[in-house]
Amino acid sequence: MAEYPAALGELITFFESLPEGERRENLIDLAAAAAACAPKEGETFDLEDVRHDAECTDMVGVHVRLVHSDQVHFAISLGPKVQTLTKAMATLLCRGLNGSTLAEVLAVPQDFVPRIIGASLVRLRSQTVYYVLGRMKEAARKLQQGLN
Repeated sequence: MAEYPAALGELITFFESLPEGERRENLIDLAAAAAACAPKEGETFDLEDVRHDAECTDMVGVHVRLVHSDQVHFAISLGPKVQTLTKAMATLLCRGLNGSTLAEVLAVPQDFVPRIIGASLVRLRSQTVYYVLGRMKEAARKLQQGLN
């Protein structure tokens, strides 16, 4: 099994233990909690990348800052048309990656996605399930390059 940041590893283990129905219910609950991962008023970031890509139904903003010079804090802003599964993945990744180092974020493999959402949803939504992780890794890479 690949190495994941501790919080992400715990989420993977939790979702893997659930039957399909409960897994989907928990993903819906995560999507409903997406607003908690949005940038707070007055919050500042080292990098903000807000855009609408072809892979997504609306604007997605990835906001990241370094805390204690080596740990990342992500926030995600989502447009009103963003799909439920994308909202769920954004929430899960914020919870699972916040507090990680840039190197840890960049090293996260994509293999955990089907373990969380199930193979059937990966097949149905193959483009969107990896979208948020790709955007977060892109932001981490840009921030890391700016430090060097």
